[in-house]
Amino acid sequence: EVQLVESVVGFVQAVGSLRLSCAGTVFTSDDYAIGWFRHAPGKEREGVSCIKSVDASTYDADSVKGRFTISVDVAKNTVYLQINSLKYEDTAVYYCVVAVAGTGYGCYDNSALNGWGQGTLVTVSS
Repeated sequence: EVQLVESVVGFVQAVGSLRLSCAGTVFTSDDYAIGWFRHAPGKEREGVSCIKSVDASTYDADSVKGRFTISVDVAKNTVYLQINSLKYEDTAVYYCVVAVAGTGYGCYDNSALNGWGQGTLVTVSS
């Protein structure tokens, strides 16, 4: 079992920057992926960024390319999501997840996506 703890984020301004942290990540096997989803009211859950443990390869959704950067500090067992140029459309609850690697959302075996946790609310205002 992997326990993930997401950072607490409050209100931020549009065009600002934000870094989300998820502690408790592990890379003890070669078939896991860790990343971030978001879920905004009235919208489908969206996979935004992820990284695979086997080779540290990353994937970014089209909606966040050039603005979101995922990284991992293995020594600290922490994954980060650096968010730049925030938009109102980035407002959502963000979830750090870990799952068996696959092709879903660029990183995951979709059937293994079951570690959602509480999520972190990001609210972007003008």
